[in-house]
Formats: sequence, structure tokens, C-alpha cells
Amino acid sequence: MPQFRLTQISDTHLARRHKLLIDNFHRVSEHIDATRPDLVLNSGDVSFDGPNSRDDLVFAKQLHTALPVDCLYLPGNHDIGDNPTAVGAVPAQLPTGATCDAFTSVVGEDRWHFDAAGWCFIGLNSLIMNTGLDSEAEQFDWLATALDKAVGRPVALFLHKPLYLDVPYDAERVETAIRFVPQPARRRLIEMFGKVDWRLVGSGHVHQRRDYTFEHVRHIWAPSAGFIVPDARQEVIGIKEVGLVEYRFQPDSFEVRHVRAKGQVDVDLDMLLGKQPVA
Repeated sequence: MPQFRLTQISDTHLARRHKLLIDNFHRVSEHIDATRPDLVLNSGDVSFDGPNSRDDLVFAKQLHTALPVDCLYLPGNHDIGDNPTAVGAVPAQLPTGATCDAFTSVVGEDRWHFDAAGWCFIGLNSLIMNTGLDSEAEQFDWLATALDKAVGRPVALFLHKPLYLDVPYDAERVETAIRFVPQPARRRLIEMFGKVDWRLVGSGHVHQRRDYTFEHVRHIWAPSAGFIVPDARQEVIGIKEVGLVEYRFQPDSFEVRHVRAKGQVDVDLDMLLGKQPVA
């Protein structure tokens, strides 16, 4: 029976100036070298500050290129900027055509689809949703075509931000709206995927590991490969640890394994930034 092995890493936040994050990435690299999946996916925040430092993007891509396995990528807010939401302040860095172009020119495509082991895999740029950029409309048109081709096969979706916390109709809150795909793009996505045999959505962004199922769709939140966010900055809604996720797909089924690479360290964000803990 054919199978496809995918390793998802996320929120690597790579930059030459952050040795602790580089060290964690090397531990992940060693794990990937030992296990040799068919594909590695970085589901966003590949770099530490892509919008303001092209070198962060360049350095992050160099480290991924050294992996012994082919990689695909999705942009995160630290790569191209963050979504505007209906509630809360406007992000300091919104995605722009320039930041999106920098990501695709240095790192790789920001959306993709392919077939393997009887499955259809789709990766989306979740950060352009709700921006009004031309690329947002283009991506939705592209997605409609990809989903038409997926009819009759199970579908796995990957994107940087989780769709929602618990249920699709979760209200957006000022404190947490930036964690999830914003409305109304979220609703539109869910309606579009309702037309296919949607089984899985894999994301990152929150720096917490979480695994739950809602209406036959399994939601996997990959932890950061780089660092954890202290409780004073972010409430606990999953498991705060660094790590990665391994998937094994077979026709009409899949398995998930939650993994921590040997030697990975739970780097604390405050420690990373040289700040005192928030009181």
C-alpha cells in the first residue's frame, strides 16, 4: 500500500543573531536526517523578522536548503506581516506586495498543492487573508480550481494560522483575534472545503501543541521548533513545548506522531530577547 511521510516544522524564527534558535533547528535537522521523511513542510514564521530583514529570510532558506529532504514552505506573520482583523489594533506590519514577493523570491512558493498516497495536499498563505491585496483574490480563485480537482479524494490543508480555537463560529476577541484566520475569510474557507472530503488541517503560529477533531476534521497545531511563550504573555491552551509533527498518509487514512527532537530546548521568549519576565 502506498504511503507518504510528511514532517511538519513551524515557527523556526531563524536569524543569524539568535544562536539558541539555530541550535534548536540543528537538533531538528539531525532528527530529519535520521528519519528521512518524503517531504518537510515549514508552516510559517520561517524567519525571525522577514519584513524588515531580507537577510533573515536568506539565512533561514540556507539552513533549510542544507536539509537532506525536499522542503515546502508557507509564510507566517514574521515572514510577510500580519492580518488585519475586525477587532483589535491594526498590526504594526501588514502584508504588502513587496513583503510577499520577498518571501517567494527568497524562500519559495507561498501556496501549493500536490497529490500523494491518494491524498490531495493544499498549502495556503493565511496572512494575506482579509488584506484586500490582489493576491488574496487570486489565491481564492486558485483554491477553487484546486478543490475542483480534489473531488473524490481526502484533502489535507496546511496554513500558518489555525482556523479557530474550538469551533468555526468562535467570536473574534480583541486579545486573541490575531491567532486565527480572520473573518470573513475563515467562513469562506470553511465553506469551500465543505465541498470536498476534508480530513485534516495543520497549522502553527500559536507556539503550543494541540490536537483535536471537530466534525471529522482533525486539527493539528504544530509547536514552534524554536521557542515557547511564557504564561505571563500567553495563556495555556495546549502544550507549551518545542518540537515537530510527523504524519504518515495512506489511501483513506493517516497517522500523526507528536515528536520532540533529541536535544531540543524549551527556549523562553523572554530569555531569548534578554528581557525580564512580565510581572
